[in-house]
Amino acid sequence: MDLINAVILGIIQGITEFLPISSSAHLILAPLVAGWKDQGVAFDLAVHIGTLLAVLLYFKNDVTNLIYDGLCSFQHRQFVGQGKILLLLIIATVPAALVGLLLMDLIDEQLRSVEVVFFTTLGFGLLLGWADWRPNQQCDLSSLRLKDALLIGIAQAFALIPGTSRSGATITASLLLGLSREAASRFSFLLAIPITALAASAKILEVASSDIHIDLLAFLVGGLTSFVMALTAIHFFLKWLDRFGMWPYVIYRIVLAALIYFIFLT
Repeated sequence: MDLINAVILGIIQGITEFLPISSSAHLILAPLVAGWKDQGVAFDLAVHIGTLLAVLLYFKNDVTNLIYDGLCSFQHRQFVGQGKILLLLIIATVPAALVGLLLMDLIDEQLRSVEVVFFTTLGFGLLLGWADWRPNQQCDLSSLRLKDALLIGIAQAFALIPGTSRSGATITASLLLGLSREAASRFSFLLAIPITALAASAKILEVASSDIHIDLLAFLVGGLTSFVMALTAIHFFLKWLDRFGMWPYVIYRIVLAALIYFIFLT
């Protein structure tokens, strides 16, 4: 892979992975527009590792507290500190993990089309805007129930369809359940850790069990670029969250859907 391609795709993955605008849509569209070949499994692994390390670093204190409180909760047989949040994150991870395990080949073969990306980009973008527009979204994570975590997890499973956006789907579901923007975004970012780790593990197994050649330099450049851009995206997303809400991303998705329609579908 050309290093310029690796940098550009790393930037795209890093920025779009945690913003509610769909990294899968952009990684499908960018090679089509630029005329590049598919980046391959090895490069996908690199950028997944980059974004995983970014969210782990940014939320290192939260992750440490979640693990510690989870172990204490298990030891004492009752919730301690953020032990309940850890359980909710585990429950919310299960639907996407099962769907990915059972249907990922079908999704990759049948749903990675421009037509699908157009409809999911527009439809789930408008749904995000409606969820953000609704009033009385003031609950924090302590109000989440096991049923709520499962519903958010089902929303994350839908995000395996290209163009949906994992963060967009989980934030939308959280807002509809009454969480504040800050709480919905925090839960979505923390939820990215286990599902991204599972996706990276699956790609490691795929690379290890095949004769796929790894371009080490492109791997490192793509991973480092996605890491830096993901850190930047998370920081500014949270910084501007209260000021702008979700509507800049909703508008972006509407514009992107329009461009997809006029460039590829007419």
